[in-house]
Parts: sequence; C-alpha cells; structure tokens
Amino acid sequence: MKKHIKIKLALASTLLSFNVFAAGDLHLDHANTDISDTASLQNGAKLFMNYCSGCHAIGFMRYNRIAQDLNLSDSLVAEHLMFAGEKPGETITTAMPKEGAAKWFGVTPPDLSLVARAKGTDWIYTYLRGFYEDDSKVFGVNNKVLENASMPDVLWSLKEGKSEAEFDQDVRDITNFLDYVGEPAKLIRTSLGVWVLLFLGVLLVLTYLLKKEYWKDVKYGIWRPRE
Repeated sequence: MKKHIKIKLALASTLLSFNVFAAGDLHLDHANTDISDTASLQNGAKLFMNYCSGCHAIGFMRYNRIAQDLNLSDSLVAEHLMFAGEKPGETITTAMPKEGAAKWFGVTPPDLSLVARAKGTDWIYTYLRGFYEDDSKVFGVNNKVLENASMPDVLWSLKEGKSEAEFDQDVRDITNFLDYVGEPAKLIRTSLGVWVLLFLGVLLVLTYLLKKEYWKDVKYGIWRPRE
C-alpha cells in the first residue's frame, strides 16, 4: 500500500513539474470554451474523430454517451464518429499499434481523455494553433507551446480555404469537446446547479418567514406582553 502511495505521489510530482515547465513564461490564449454550446461540441467531436482519433484515444468515453449528451442520432454518430465498424457501447480507442507509434513518432501518442483537466483548455487551444515551420524537424514543424513535440500539424488541411477566425473557431470546438470529455458529468452538474441555487433561494425566503412567525411568540408571548 505504501509503495502504491509513493508511486502516485511521484507521478503527481512529475506531472506538476512538467506542467510548470511547459507553461513557464508562455502566454496562453484564452479558449473561451462553453460546454453548454451543443453545436460547438458536435463540431468538435466530428473534427476530433476526423483529425485526431487516428493517433489519440479517449478511452474513458463511449460512442453512445457522446450521442446522448450531444443530442446526436445513431445515423450521425455512425457517419461522423465511427469509421471502423465500432459498436455504440464501445470505448473510443485508436487503431494505431503502440509499437508502430513509438517507432514512427518516438513516443506513443497519449490518451486525451483527461488532457483538459491536466493542462487546461487554454493550453490545448494555444498548442493546436501554435505550430510553425521548422525544417530541422522530421515533420517540418515545431510548436511554440511544446518545443520539439513529436506530433505533426495534423490540422494543416483544416486551415486551407478558411479564414483565421474560422480556423480558430474549429480549434475552439475541438478544445471544447476535450473539455467535455474530461468531465462529461459537468453538463448535468452545471444545469442541475442552477436549479439547486434557485431551490435554496426559495428555501431561504420560506425559512426567513417561518423564523419571523416563530419569533412572534418569543417577542410578544404571554411572558412578554405587547406595550
């Protein structure tokens, strides 16, 4: 048990130090995501599955959960999110073999289920927009957020024929989708939280009125007659 705790502490320390090093003095652009924007999530899911899922899995998510939360029909899920005969109840994995990925990229592409919670949406948004030409690299690009990243600029074709604002919105949608993937229950928790606050507000009023009614007996009871 102690050994497991030490391992977890070491991993947490490593992740924290990596995040601090990666962020450093780097300016991160604000993603301004909103997981209540269903249209953004739908577009983000489609773009992620088309441009990112070839290398990256989101193994904590299932196709049918995305369909339910994002109000997508079975036909739309099959058309835009499922490309290899997957079943709706399966988790979203990648077909890329780990051994091949390590050979081609020098490292196995990580699962992105929790990347938004680990690094934040601003980091993802800036990273995806941060590729620049670098002929010294194998893929001809580098990244201003994570120098010497093994990942190529997979969104290069998405930029073609689009304005900068349109491309930024697509990247924002992908970021928004990854934010949702990191905590799908946030959709329910956020909407439920509004009703809880409204209930507590009504309860506060009723409790105050009840308190006034009870204190009438204390203030004007037979032991303290009105003057």
